[in-house]
Amino acid sequence: MKSLPQRTCMGCMQKKDKNKLIRIVKNKNNEIFVDKNGKQDGRGAYICDNIECLEKVIKSKRLEKVLETKISQEIYESLRGVILGK
Repeated sequence: MKSLPQRTCMGCMQKKDKNKLIRIVKNKNNEIFVDKNGKQDGRGAYICDNIECLEKVIKSKRLEKVLETKISQEIYESLRGVILGK
């Protein structure tokens, strides 16, 4: 049986199956967006589908450090919407 790829959540720092996490991507044009299908080109970062993990990432600015760029409030709101199912 083939094992699923593992990724680490930036909030809780736990390893989980890639398909259980939300992927945030920075592409070659420095555009940042939520990658719903996990197939977009670019530098990826992962977060649990959990509002507490998102709050930790915002507070620590970990997403900015991982993607090496300033993250707008709109990106965080987009993530919040995905997590809360809006």
